[in-house]
Amino acid sequence: MLEDASLVEENYDDAGQKSWGTFIQVEGTRYATSLFWQPLQNASDPFQEVEEASAGVLEGADLFCIKNGKAPQFGICVSHEGYHSGENVAAVSLATALADTGSFIAVFKTPQGWWYTCIRNDIILSDGDMLFQNEEEAKSQFMSMLAVPDWGKKIAPKEWGFEDTQELDLGDILARGARSKLQKIKALRGTKLLMVVVISAVVGLWLVSSLIDSIFLTPTVRPVVVPVRPKVAPKQPELPPEVKPWEKLVNPAEMMTQCYEGVVSLVKILPPGWSIGGLTCTSGGIATSWRRNVGRMAMVTKALDQSGLSFSGRSFSADGNLISATLPLKPIEPIMSPPKKNIMDLQNEINDTFQSIGYPISMSVSSITSDRGTIFRMLQIRISSQYNPLTWIEMLTKYSGLEIKTITYDPNSKTWNYEGVIYVL
Repeated sequence: MLEDASLVEENYDDAGQKSWGTFIQVEGTRYATSLFWQPLQNASDPFQEVEEASAGVLEGADLFCIKNGKAPQFGICVSHEGYHSGENVAAVSLATALADTGSFIAVFKTPQGWWYTCIRNDIILSDGDMLFQNEEEAKSQFMSMLAVPDWGKKIAPKEWGFEDTQELDLGDILARGARSKLQKIKALRGTKLLMVVVISAVVGLWLVSSLIDSIFLTPTVRPVVVPVRPKVAPKQPELPPEVKPWEKLVNPAEMMTQCYEGVVSLVKILPPGWSIGGLTCTSGGIATSWRRNVGRMAMVTKALDQSGLSFSGRSFSADGNLISATLPLKPIEPIMSPPKKNIMDLQNEINDTFQSIGYPISMSVSSITSDRGTIFRMLQIRISSQYNPLTWIEMLTKYSGLEIKTITYDPNSKTWNYEGVIYVL
């Protein structure tokens, strides 16, 4: 259930303070929080994907980190919001420390605020790493996700009094997890760095040689005074028009169609003695897993091999009782879908529509800030339904500026959950 990062200038309380934080301090170690997470297709060379995301998904992002494992991801953030290169990333340490759980929601109370995390099928959701400054906002976010079934763990402060939740020591968990640090997105690496070093060395030798020649070998020449033409400041090049987020959106109708078809294909895979878990679909693909009840690993391997599907990744857990797999979507051409309504009119229209059909919908306001300082506002939406994506396409795609972030499906309850954003004027 991914949605765009809400680390923006608009998220302030009545006192003018930000409603979210960028770091927590745990047992003397500082960890970055509230990153925006995306799936990583090429873990061996992630930089192109990261740079594309910094230019489009979260404009202005200049720092990133990598989460390896069964479902590789990268997180991005904007340094002027308070992030620092070389800083440890809390979500990576937490996800790797609880990797055997796979899916969990958690809120940890820290001196810096209430850190909310949400990981589904080993994927950190893009809104699943948020440090709230307000306890009620953290509790509301936690409660909204409790309705989603099939959580391996539910972690919350004991004083909240939620059933089936447990309070765990955050310091102990983070100490067990892997360390991943924030890096500069535009830093020189590999061949480029080597070229810069070589060129710098050549230029340095040339300068030293020229200096020696000018001091010891060149005869003294009386300087000739030549009139100097006044310098004229070069004309600054005009910046190209800023690319707005809605000018290159993932086609929501195509994504919903492919998610539905992919989920239907995956749930038809029925290895003897194995049962499928929840499925999470983003523009990068569909992630799911099968758990062993009885039988052998060979049974599920054979079933996946004979399914006719081309998986981008498959891996067994260390005990051989769980296999995770990712099914990629076909390339989806981006579309231009500019917003047509302001935030108030859009909220009123959506509420009226969903009241007429008797379906609840969750909405919240957020925004992103581009590297040029432009603020783009959006309405985040969440829907839980027994109806599949093909049923919702016509209703949802009538809103211009729509971007579907995540679709999940629970085979046990046959429930679909939809999350996305609609950009507004």
